[in-house]
Amino acid sequence: MREIITIQVGRCGNKISSDFWTNVFQEHKVDSSGAYTGDSDLQLQKINTYFHEHEQKPNHFFPRATLIDLEPMAIDEIRAGPFGALFGPNNSTIGHYSAGNSFAKGFYSQGEEWIECALDVIRHQVEQCDRLQGFQMTHSLGGGTGSGMGCLIASKIKEEYPGILIQSFPVFPSPKVSDTVVEPYNAVLALNHLMEHANIIQVIDNEALYDICYRTRRITKPTYRDLNYLVAETMTAVTCTYRFPGELDNTMRKMATNLVPFPGVPYLMTSFSEVGFTGNNPTNYSLPNLMQRTFDAKSFICSADPRHGRYLSASLVYRGKGSLKELDESVLSILNRGSSYFVEWLPNNLKGSFCEVPQGKWKLCSVLNSNSTAIQKVLKNILEKFSAMFRRKAFVYGYGNDGMDEMEFVEAESRLNDVISEYQMLQDATAEEEEEFIDEEWEA
Repeated sequence: MREIITIQVGRCGNKISSDFWTNVFQEHKVDSSGAYTGDSDLQLQKINTYFHEHEQKPNHFFPRATLIDLEPMAIDEIRAGPFGALFGPNNSTIGHYSAGNSFAKGFYSQGEEWIECALDVIRHQVEQCDRLQGFQMTHSLGGGTGSGMGCLIASKIKEEYPGILIQSFPVFPSPKVSDTVVEPYNAVLALNHLMEHANIIQVIDNEALYDICYRTRRITKPTYRDLNYLVAETMTAVTCTYRFPGELDNTMRKMATNLVPFPGVPYLMTSFSEVGFTGNNPTNYSLPNLMQRTFDAKSFICSADPRHGRYLSASLVYRGKGSLKELDESVLSILNRGSSYFVEWLPNNLKGSFCEVPQGKWKLCSVLNSNSTAIQKVLKNILEKFSAMFRRKAFVYGYGNDGMDEMEFVEAESRLNDVISEYQMLQDATAEEEEEFIDEEWEA
């Protein structure tokens, strides 16, 4: 079995994963005691990917999860929740002081103090795996623990398990949700390190989540609970091919192979058909209509319009019953009608598949995981805020007090600029330039 260990870092990472695990428990029919209560082979066939079975209690399953934070509040709330008994002391490590919304505290001072405790918890989970395929990390880029300690953990994992993949689900900050002024610093500094260690970066943008709640769901004052709900539902859809039988992206390595054509562009945009729309999901919903909803800009959980870029690669997964013939026709139709939105030098760069197990209340829904040059908008937005403050060296002294060198700011800004430039180059590339570009990438 190919196991995945979830690493939840910081308050945001633990909150998101808590909602994600609630969905996973329900889909695999695992109750609050860990007992399997389902009646379908599909629920058990790949359950060991995210769960390990209790040695003394057959058909009792516990999550492969590590809960890490520098303050106890978020983890205490998880333990007090309905599935809290499944997250024991061996699953978590808690510090005594907050990272104070500073990447430097999370990565250097506070993070260095607690990193060995965090790695011990991760090692405990690794020892229970037969064939570990990767780590799934949820964390915020705006806070100190999620950005700083999250990146520190990623770097240590790559040192200790060099052949294992890391799929990161980072939450990009937005002033609509938080009023912490140094969030752009934390985000860009974190991305500088995350680029070195994470194989897949699934972009989650608070800006887009807030707009979905406010404009589509008519929530006047969206709370973190509202935002986390959208993230958890989308994560549940993205990971369905890991957890249930299917022919597309059924391992983390296959996803990385299919969706990340070059190591310098690991950022993925994700949309879920039910995120940007309200109302009931009709049982007779056609695949073409569902595909149209999935490709709609309102369904993406990052504030980038895919129509303003070009898809390098994409995978579309339908959850529920459907016709493979209709699926193939729908995929071919979108490739033909939307050919200008797909780069022509990567053939067959949209794949479609079914996961027979429906998600929650929806009899049929779909998720799109894509590598699109439109992601530049999200990266540019955060970089502009970073540069506006850094030009005047605002708040830089505070990071220096925690052992950070000013040159790391310069390096982080330069690297993100390079990523944006590479996406733009890929967007402008033509089929005639393909051979020359590949040769340059190979030499680099």
